[in-house]
This record gives sequence, structure tokens and C-alpha cells, in this order.
Amino acid sequence: MNVFFRPPKEDDIDQIMQIENAGFTADEAASRPAMMNRIHTISDSFIVAVNEKDCPIGYVVGPIISKRYLSDDLFESTCPNQLFGGYQSILSLAVAPDYKNCQIGSKLLSALEQQCRLQNRKGITLTCLESLIPYYEKHGYQLEGLSESQHAGVAWYNMVLELDDTPNESQIKEPTFQ
Repeated sequence: MNVFFRPPKEDDIDQIMQIENAGFTADEAASRPAMMNRIHTISDSFIVAVNEKDCPIGYVVGPIISKRYLSDDLFESTCPNQLFGGYQSILSLAVAPDYKNCQIGSKLLSALEQQCRLQNRKGITLTCLESLIPYYEKHGYQLEGLSESQHAGVAWYNMVLELDDTPNESQIKEPTFQ
């Protein structure tokens, strides 16, 4: 099966919302207006996987943020991305039910990582449910503890994939003097 990647189009909104609603609970899923705002505002960090007929079968989306971890306000409002640096966040990684177990999610994560490396992003950050921690660890993401997020009233976990060689705060050790 051939999979192609491209930015989203307004015409994709119906398929994207079907995929979003199939992949997330009603409380977790983005609203149609929020998703349309993401299409208009951050199409440069919104990758859609399409089949041979150019029909969306999955996507990954999130804004570029300056902080290491997501905050709940990101799910409500979207601002334009900075061109370079920062952290690529993932608000949604979702695949159409008919394409589960076809590695579409893995391919989307790989495409996003390649794009982020070209844009000199510090890393990719996301929150996920506990059941998804092994999936992201398999893709190189590190578990960094329980998130402060209250989104949808469930427990979320911070996961980060480092993309640069600059040590983060948790990797810097205070010097010891004797």
C-alpha cells in the first residue's frame, strides 16, 4: 500500500473529523472549529497521510511551542508557528480505523521527525494515555512523568523525543566542589 504525505486542505475536514472522533473520546477529541483553525493556522506542522486516491487516512498535528511540555490551552487556541527552534507538539496523532496496523502512525511520526530536524526543532513533545507509553517509547520518546494536563479529565503522561544535542534541564548536573 502506498502512503503519501501532504499538508491539510479545507476539503479534508470531514475525513479528518471522522478519524479524530474514531480515535478519541468525545471529551478528548478536537472540535470541528478547533481543527479547522489548525488547518488554517498551523498547516506547516499538520501532516496528512493519504492513500492513492488522495483520501486522508491519518494525520499528526500540533503547534510549535517554546516550552518542553504541552499545556491545556493548546487544545483550545492556536497561534502561528515560529519558523525555527522550539518544540513541535503533538495534539493529535490519529489513523482511520480501516488503516490500523498498517504502520501509518509510525510513518507519520517519522515524517514529522524529519520535518522537525530540517527546522532545527529542539524536540517533539506530547502527552499520552498510560496505555500508549510503550508505543511512543518504541519510537524513541522518553517518558518524563505525569503531565499537569487536565484535558478531558484523565491522566496524561509527558513524552519527549530529543532532536538536538543541547542538554535539557534534567540532564544538567550541578558541579560538586571538594
